[in-house]
Amino acid sequence: MSVSIRLKRFGTKKRPYYRVAVMDSREAGKGRPLEEIGYYHPIEAEGNQVKIDAERAAYWLSQGAIPSNTVKGLFAKQGIKAAESSAKE
Repeated sequence: MSVSIRLKRFGTKKRPYYRVAVMDSREAGKGRPLEEIGYYHPIEAEGNQVKIDAERAAYWLSQGAIPSNTVKGLFAKQGIKAAESSAKE
């Protein structure tokens, strides 16, 4: 199974919020996630924008899940090391 960690968009026009979701990359963009491990609210105050369960993120990265570029940036803000886990060349 090819697993990715990406954002799912919710909210209304000009008021977005996102959930960090672990998904089968072969499913549709709005398909059912395997697990939701956090959220990202870009219009909130700086301290309340991002919350990610680091333990679950580390688990999925160890299982071979590949984070999107945006999620890599969110992981870096939270101190979750995603670079070495997803580097498959």
